[in-house]
Amino acid sequence: MLNLRRVSEHPLLSALKNKMKGTEKMYKVLIVEDDPMVAMINEQYILKNKSFSVCGKCKDGLSALEFLESNIVDLIIMDVYMPKLDGFETLRQIRKKQISADVIMVTAANDRESLEEALHLGIVDYLVKPFTFERFQIALQKYIAQHKALDELDILNQKSIDFIMDSSRKKSEDLHPKGIQEKTLSVILEHLKSNTGKWLTGDEIAEKTGLTAVTVRRYMNYLVESGKAQGEINYETGGRPCMLYKITE
Repeated sequence: MLNLRRVSEHPLLSALKNKMKGTEKMYKVLIVEDDPMVAMINEQYILKNKSFSVCGKCKDGLSALEFLESNIVDLIIMDVYMPKLDGFETLRQIRKKQISADVIMVTAANDRESLEEALHLGIVDYLVKPFTFERFQIALQKYIAQHKALDELDILNQKSIDFIMDSSRKKSEDLHPKGIQEKTLSVILEHLKSNTGKWLTGDEIAEKTGLTAVTVRRYMNYLVESGKAQGEINYETGGRPCMLYKITE
């Protein structure tokens, strides 16, 4: 008689499946940003994800600390350079006061020292301005993936921890189709944004970004299909027609 041994499912995977059957948790987000335009963009990006709500907005670190004294917050989206109290010092105070809120840093600083300090203070992610909508969503997905797993487990072993960290990475990768890498996509998007309103050929994009024409064509097809860019055929070349692209405004 054939003996079929049941393959046991990873306990964390089972926990995640059970979690999905229930009501999805709504995470409360505090935006700490002194630039009103950036704060508005952050809020719009957050509200595109149904797992998050914006519970408050502060213009500097001091007002953020006051807000946190009387409000429960799950996640903080915080700028580094702010008046009165910068993001790093605000984060130090948050850790010192043992406020149980995670932080995603948003900054124009892309130097190694700033990144090392942010990592030392235990951030979820580090976004460098100007960032794309896709990159912002990746940061939110990292937070969701880790917390959904942690919420279901009382005791963690190394295997479970590895599963949590791996699930966070895979959530980020799954935001785009196979063959579309976030880093390359960001390079192209930033170039398109720097030429907002201007039609560009694939060869022009390839030359300025250092990518091959084939790579640019694949990524531009994805951006056009997803509505993030526009494309049209240019018949006025005097020769073979070519595609023109620009960022969707």
